[in-house]
Amino acid sequence: MRVCGVEIKGSEIILCLMEMDNGLMVLPDCRQVRFPLLNDQDTEQMRKFQFSMAKLAEDYKISKFLVRERPQKGKFSGSAVGFKIEAALQLIPTVETVICTNAAIKDKLARHPVPVDFRDTGLKAFQESAFITAYAYLIY
Repeated sequence: MRVCGVEIKGSEIILCLMEMDNGLMVLPDCRQVRFPLLNDQDTEQMRKFQFSMAKLAEDYKISKFLVRERPQKGKFSGSAVGFKIEAALQLIPTVETVICTNAAIKDKLARHPVPVDFRDTGLKAFQESAFITAYAYLIY
């Protein structure tokens, strides 16, 4: 199963494709790892963003988007634009979107630490959170 870890930062999403093959982590290349939502007030921009994500899922045969949960209230809460991005992903009919809680991610990482140093993955530093989200979901 190929999944896509997603971190929402401001008005863009950061992606990391991952799959497990016989217990080995595989990180397929992706043509674009950042997708900005240029104007969340414009319906056409929202549709274009959603279409781009649906097309990415189709092209790379992604079965799930794994979105790292963000608090809805408080000092570290997510932005309104971020929640619109989350909704756009959830409404893509061909791909399931799973919201991964920080507690569940932390618990899985405590039981099954990442077996490689992140710097050795070949991913960009800004993709680390999306990588961790995908890894925590896929690990047993």
